[in-house]
Amino acid sequence: MNGHSRDDGFDGLEALAEHEEFLPHKPGVKKENHFTDFEGKTSFGMSIFNLSNAIMGSGILGLAYAMSNTGIILFLILLVSIAILSAYSIHLLLRSAGVVGIRAYEQLGNRAFGPPGKILAACIITIHNIGAMSSYLFIVKSELPLVIQAFLSKHENTGEWFLNGNYLIIIVSAVIILPLALMKQLGYLGYTSGFSLSCMVFFLISVIYKKFNIPCPLGDEHHNVTPIADHHTVINGTINDDFCKAKLFTTNSQTAYTIPILAFAFVCHPEVLPIYTELRDATKKRMQTVANISIMAMFVMYLLTALFGYLTFFGAVESELLHTYSRVDPLDVLVLCVRLAVLVAVTLTVPVVLFPIRRALLQILFPDKPFRWSVHITIAFCLLFLVNLLVIFVPSIRDIFGLIGATSAPSLIFILPGIFYVRIVPEEQEPFLSRPKIQAACFAALGFIFMIMSLSFIIIDWVTGESRSGGGH
Repeated sequence: MNGHSRDDGFDGLEALAEHEEFLPHKPGVKKENHFTDFEGKTSFGMSIFNLSNAIMGSGILGLAYAMSNTGIILFLILLVSIAILSAYSIHLLLRSAGVVGIRAYEQLGNRAFGPPGKILAACIITIHNIGAMSSYLFIVKSELPLVIQAFLSKHENTGEWFLNGNYLIIIVSAVIILPLALMKQLGYLGYTSGFSLSCMVFFLISVIYKKFNIPCPLGDEHHNVTPIADHHTVINGTINDDFCKAKLFTTNSQTAYTIPILAFAFVCHPEVLPIYTELRDATKKRMQTVANISIMAMFVMYLLTALFGYLTFFGAVESELLHTYSRVDPLDVLVLCVRLAVLVAVTLTVPVVLFPIRRALLQILFPDKPFRWSVHITIAFCLLFLVNLLVIFVPSIRDIFGLIGATSAPSLIFILPGIFYVRIVPEEQEPFLSRPKIQAACFAALGFIFMIMSLSFIIIDWVTGESRSGGGH
């Protein structure tokens, strides 16, 4: 049909939605004019870079620690499951967008539930991405002073202004992030996204290289001063016999935290529809291919980083992988370069994450207004100003991020795509009790389970007063 095969979607549905308009009052309107007010110009490859960069989060630094709490086999099962669910979630979004000719997350909410749905979707996107931007700048705040300190061969922070993380994030935001955030279209960031991903590939190569250069266990002097994960025992300063053995399957008090960490590692859904809008020769099948390649690439990077990081340190791996390498040699040149590469990667990801927030705010505040540079620049400046204030002045920001992540991430991955699909796809095309709609409803229900489970973990932590740390998106 119109040159499309029946394998356009996960469930083999016909590609009719790409070429027909189901709104009865607009028969015969071509999709190019209805989907967007300008023709997409971003190439297939650049779109993959942008979406991969949106998926790639700071959580990659915590995946080796997650593997140490699950074992290799259970980690692999969880990672495969989450990657497949994320790809299916994007399929639901693209399917819903194709049916009604909309490529904005907030407008899908409006089509499904009216103005309240539009505001809800915009608020969830805004809250989640502000949390993500803040987590990236927190890495800059904590790691950049250490990098500068190492370059100057200083063994401790001597208090100069250029070793103050608060000053550094303001400089980085003003000099690097703000100019990139002022780009008119997301597609232009494809080059910086490609460079950012190259930095993370260098990080991965370094993790693999270090596996064959660091013995286990580490020197006793490091174990005497470094806390060991609570599920390993240390007797008279020595580690138990199986400390340096890879576990295929294990569970402990931290295992339950691995599931939301992995789920959040694939959050990219606010960026999917903007990238779809700007994709050249955009079709649902073409955008699904972009998503599948991006998810597969990130799956491979996540798996290899977790595996080789875990096989390097086994039970001694910390929740932030780079900190574990610093225990071996704080001034190691390769580790220093890796820190710098990770800093560049997270810095260049911030503008990509900012675009969906600005789009959400525009949908709420100026839904029918044409593009204006003054509004475009003002929103970017205000968002960066707000995020900088959060990172500088909120000391317990990890708890805030945990609360945001436990509510917004399941909503974006599972709940909203599922209920949008059920509400938007017409009953004459797919009855309410059809298999695809039942699958979508179950998918949304799974999101509620994730949300309740994640919130329960956070509340238990707050009640017991224990400090849990792991990579978030």
